[in-house]
Amino acid sequence: MELRQPLDDAERDSIATFLVEFDRLVDPLDQELDPVHVTGSAIVIGPRGVVLLRHKRLDFWLQPGGHIDPGESPWAAALREAAEETGLQVAFADLDADGVPRLVHVDVHDGGRGHTHLDLRYLIDGGDADPDPPEGESQEVEWFDWSAAVERAGDDRLKALLRSLANNF
Repeated sequence: MELRQPLDDAERDSIATFLVEFDRLVDPLDQELDPVHVTGSAIVIGPRGVVLLRHKRLDFWLQPGGHIDPGESPWAAALREAAEETGLQVAFADLDADGVPRLVHVDVHDGGRGHTHLDLRYLIDGGDADPDPPEGESQEVEWFDWSAAVERAGDDRLKALLRSLANNF
């Protein structure tokens, strides 16, 4: 994982926990081997702002994301989950010189059902179409301007990330 400057103390703590857990795990990307595992999330951006969805189980607004499929990278999982959960045509928004998406945030959080998610977050371009989530996914998926996204986000760490990113868009 590329070393990054943490956004705040919460991300600094998440990075420290991530590194300890990552080194401990036999296969950090496999959700079946350990209740602690890496996940990939998408901060979906576009001319209309930021896409958030109301999580069906958690009942609050957050970014698309989820578990990593076998053979998949965390950033590929973020891209796939963004497409699956929003119905948008998506692409990476910020690639480094090697063509790898830039990591914009690290967050360690309770994933429910006794799991801990070591979440890696990437910028994803969602264009400007209306979200069209498929059946089975949350139907509450919306574009928000940056200030409304910060207000709506159901997690303080996501709010802090969105506040930071809003300065660049």
